[in-house]
Amino acid sequence: MAWMKRWNAQSLALQFLVTGGCVSIIAMLAVGIFVSHSIENAVTRNSAATTAQYVDSVIAPLLPDMRSAQPLDDTIARALDETLDQGALGRRLMSFRLWRSDGTVLYSNEKNLVGKRFEPNPKLQTAFSGNMVSNFERAVDPESQAERAMDKPLLEIYNPVLQPWSGQVVAVSEFYEVADGLQQSLDQARLQSWLAVAGATLAFFLVLSAIVFRGSRTIDVQRDSLRKRVSDLSDLLAQNETLRRRLQRASQRAVALNESHLRKIGADLHDGPAQLIAYASLRLDSDIMLSPRITKGRRQEEVQIIQRSLTDAMTELRSISRGLVLPQIENASLSEIVERAIKAHEERTETIVRRTLPDADPRLTPSGKICVFRFVQEALNNAYRHGEGRGQAVEVTTNGQRLDLMVKDEGNGFDPNLVQPENIGLAGLRDRVESLGGSFEIETSQNGTTVRMTLGAMEVGD
Repeated sequence: MAWMKRWNAQSLALQFLVTGGCVSIIAMLAVGIFVSHSIENAVTRNSAATTAQYVDSVIAPLLPDMRSAQPLDDTIARALDETLDQGALGRRLMSFRLWRSDGTVLYSNEKNLVGKRFEPNPKLQTAFSGNMVSNFERAVDPESQAERAMDKPLLEIYNPVLQPWSGQVVAVSEFYEVADGLQQSLDQARLQSWLAVAGATLAFFLVLSAIVFRGSRTIDVQRDSLRKRVSDLSDLLAQNETLRRRLQRASQRAVALNESHLRKIGADLHDGPAQLIAYASLRLDSDIMLSPRITKGRRQEEVQIIQRSLTDAMTELRSISRGLVLPQIENASLSEIVERAIKAHEERTETIVRRTLPDADPRLTPSGKICVFRFVQEALNNAYRHGEGRGQAVEVTTNGQRLDLMVKDEGNGFDPNLVQPENIGLAGLRDRVESLGGSFEIETSQNGTTVRMTLGAMEVGD
C-alpha cells in the first residue's frame, strides 16, 4: 500500500510523534473524563451530605412518630412551613418533600402535592434502603415541574429519615438546594483536574519524546555509518573485481608475452651468437686450417679471424645475459635500485640520464623492486632507441604508501596505435605493473615521451 510505504519511509521520531501524540490525547481524554467525573461525584456527594445533615438537624425535631401511615397534621405542617420559609434554610432550599415508602407525599411546600401518590423512582427506593442520593442535574421526575422551570443550578437530595432508637428508615426527605456555589466549585474542580491531567500527559509525552528523539538520532547516525560502510565495502568489492579482471588479463598476456620473449631470445641467440659460432666452426673446417700446404702465417691469420668471431659471440651472449639477469637488489633501497638501472644504461649507451630521487626511501616488496628495476631499464632502452637518448630523465616521488616513477625523453615521440604486437617491451611493462595492482600510463608527442607507473599500498610500505 502506498500510504504504508510513505509511513515506513518516515523517521522513527516522526512516527512516534504522530502515533504517540494521538495515543496521548486519547489517554488524556479518558483519564480526564474519569478524574473529572470522580471529582464531580465526590464534590456533589460531600456538599449534599453537608446539606442533608444540616436539614436533618433542623427538621428532625419537628417530625412526629413517622411509623404512622397518616399524613402530618396541620400543626406540624405549619411548623415545617415556618422553618422552611425563614432564615438560611429558607434561602438555600427551593422545595421540600417528605415521602412515605409507597410513594405518597406526606409533606411538601407545594401544597397541591400533599397526599398524592407517585410511583417510587429508583432514587427514592435507594434512599429507603438507607443510602443518601444526590444529583446535580436537571430534574426529570413528574412531581418536579416547578424545579424544571427554574433557571438555576439545583442540587437534588434524597435523605433517609431514621427512627432514633431503632435506626429504621421510616421516611425520606427530598429537597432541592440552590447550588450557585456548588456550580462554581465544580467548574473550578473540572478546570483544575483537566489542567493537571493535561500537564501530566504533556510532561510524560515530552520526556518520552526526548528519549525517542535521542534514540532516533543515534539510530540515524548508526544507519548512516552502516550505509557508508556498505558503500565502502561495495566500492572495495568493485575495485577487487576490477583488479581481479586486470590481474587475470595480465596473467594471460604474461603467458603470451613470456612465450614471445622466449622466441625473441631464441631469435637473438640464433641471429647473433649462433651465427658467429657457426661461422667460426666453418672456418675451423676450412682448407686453410687443415691443408699442410698453407703457410703458418696464413693459418695464424685465420685463427685470429676465428678468435674474433668467437669473441664477438661471447660479447653478444654477455649482452643478452645482462638484459635477462637481475643485479643483486634484494637488500637494495629504492634509490639504489633506480641508480643501478640508470648507471647500467649510461655505461651501455654512453649517454647521460638526469635523475630526481626521494630523500626517504619506502620499503618495497621483492616483486615491487623487480618491477621498478625492469621499468627503468626498459623505459630508458626505449628512450635511447626511439628518442636517440635526448633529454633522458628519471623522476621518483613518494607520498606515504604511494610510489610514482616517471621516465621521459625529448625525442620525436611515436604513435602508440602503431606499435606492433610482437613489440613486447611496453606491453610487458604494463602487464608487470598492473599485475601488482599499479597503474601504467604513456604520454607521447612530437616534444617527447613520458612513461609513468604508480604502485600502491600492497607493494609499498612505511
